[in-house]
Amino acid sequence: MIHSLLRCERLRAVTAIRLFVATTLVAMLPSFTAVQAQTGAASGSSAAPDSRVRARELGVAPGVFAPGTHNAITDVPGVRVGHSTVREGDSLRTGVTAIVPHGGDLYRSRVPAAIHVGNGFGKLLGITQVDELGELETPIALTCTLCIWSVGDALAQVMLERPENRNVRSINPVVGETNDGALNATRARPGIGQALRSALAAADSGPVTEGSVGAGTGTSMFGWKGGIGTSSRALPSAAGGYTVGVLVQGNFGGVLQVMGVPVGPLLGRHAFQRLVRPSEGGPGDAQAERGDGSIMIVVATDAPLLDRNLGRVAARAIMGLARTGSSASNGSGDYVIAFSTAPSVRRGAGSAPVTSTELSNEAMSALFQAVVEATEEAIYNALFMATTESSAAGTVDAIDLIRVRGALEGAGIRP
Repeated sequence: MIHSLLRCERLRAVTAIRLFVATTLVAMLPSFTAVQAQTGAASGSSAAPDSRVRARELGVAPGVFAPGTHNAITDVPGVRVGHSTVREGDSLRTGVTAIVPHGGDLYRSRVPAAIHVGNGFGKLLGITQVDELGELETPIALTCTLCIWSVGDALAQVMLERPENRNVRSINPVVGETNDGALNATRARPGIGQALRSALAAADSGPVTEGSVGAGTGTSMFGWKGGIGTSSRALPSAAGGYTVGVLVQGNFGGVLQVMGVPVGPLLGRHAFQRLVRPSEGGPGDAQAERGDGSIMIVVATDAPLLDRNLGRVAARAIMGLARTGSSASNGSGDYVIAFSTAPSVRRGAGSAPVTSTELSNEAMSALFQAVVEATEEAIYNALFMATTESSAAGTVDAIDLIRVRGALEGAGIRP
C-alpha cells in the first residue's frame, strides 16, 4: 500500500515537471506561417521546420499496430480517393472529396456498410437506406453543408449515366458534410456538381493529399485550420492480416490533446477558454468557444464483415475522436461510415440469394483497436497538414507546428 502511494506521488511529480517544461518551451518558441500542404505520403525527417508534416514526423504514432504502406485509407485494397478543390475569388473556399470502395460497378456489386452517429447535429444524405439495407451502392462524397444536395444530385446522375444502369429507377447517393461557413460563402455553391465529377475522375489509390484540399478546403479544427486527414493500420497475420483505413473531414472543436499532452491549453487556444480563463479571451466566435463543429469519418477494411459488425467498428471510431479532445458538443455532427471491400461479402442488385462468410465476434477486437488508432492519427494528420486559409470572411491560421513540437518534446514525445 505504501509503495503504491509512493509510486503515485512520483508519477504526479514527473507529470507536473513535464508539463512545466512543455509550457516553458512553448512560451519561448516563435510562431510561423504555414508554407504549403504536402501529399499524403509520409514525409522524411529532413523536412524544413516550417513545412507541414504528418503526425509521425512529430513522433506522434498512436497505438501499437503499424500503419500500411501509405498510412492512408487507400492501403485497403481497391479503395480510391479523389479531391476537387473550389477556391475562387475572395469568398469561395470549399470542395468535394470522393471515396470509392472498389473499381467495379458499385450499384451491381454493393459493399456492406454501417453508419454510427456520435452526435446528430448535421446532415448525411442516404443514411436511412444504409441503415435499413446495410449496404452502399454509390461512392461516398464529402462536401460543405449547403452543398450536400447539389453533390448528391450530381452523384446520382453519374451513376444513372452508366449504360448498365439505364433501367435503374432508384439510386441512394451517400453524401456527408461539415460546415465550412467560417471561410466559405457556403450559400453560393456554384459548380459544386462539377466538382463532384472532378473528384471522382481524380480518384486514385496510393498516397492521399491531406489538409486544406477538397472537402477540407474551408474547415477548421480546435480553433485552427482543419482539413482532410487519413491513416491506416495493418494487422499482424495472427490477427487475420487485415487492413483498416480511415479518412476524416475535420471541422470540429474541443480541448486539443495529442497523445495525452494538453496541446490546446499549452498553446492558449481551446473550448470554454472564456469561462475558465476570462482574462485570456478565447479561440474565436461563440461556436468555437463551445467546441461546436462536425467531423465525417470514413472507415474502410478488407476484413469480411457484414453490416452488424461494421456498425460495431464504426462506433469505436468515436473513441479515436475522443482521444483528440472532442466532446461531441451540442452543435457538432459526428458521423462514421464504415464499409468492407472483401469480395466474399459483396451483394448484387437483384433477387438472387446471397451467401456470405464473415468474421466471428471473437475475431473483432483487433479491428476495434485498429480503428481507434487510425482515427486518432487521421485527425492529427488533418490538423498538422492543413495550411492557413484566408477569404473575405477572414483568416484561419494553421496550427504552429514548431510550438506543437515544443509541447510534445516537453512531455517526452520526440520524432
